[in-house]
Amino acid sequence: MGLRNLLGRSAQTKEEMVSERLCAKFGDMHMVSLATMPMRQRVDVCGEIRRMTVKPRAGIPAVEIEISDGTGELTIIFSGRERIPGIGHNRGLTVSGVAHMEGSRRVMLNPLYRLLPKPGQ
Repeated sequence: MGLRNLLGRSAQTKEEMVSERLCAKFGDMHMVSLATMPMRQRVDVCGEIRRMTVKPRAGIPAVEIEISDGTGELTIIFSGRERIPGIGHNRGLTVSGVAHMEGSRRVMLNPLYRLLPKPGQ
């Protein structure tokens, strides 16, 4: 790696480097990107878990997971759950469902999901 490449990389923000890494990781899966995902249509997307919380929705516990593929984010909500075995931060997964807008965020309720193998497995 030359000095020019090193200096160019250091000028990137942390978000740009994470986005670049995620695009490289999920780009060859040939799925719809989160940035171009259509609303109100069944779609298969993939991404890496960036954030997880447990929040009640209408008095019922719900696990909220935010995934990113480097192009955008999607919030996945599993109603009636307080935890989901195998799901954790930085874990890759594919989801299949119908997304809609909830305020300014894309949301998918109770989708089908498949955990992707951890690196090295």
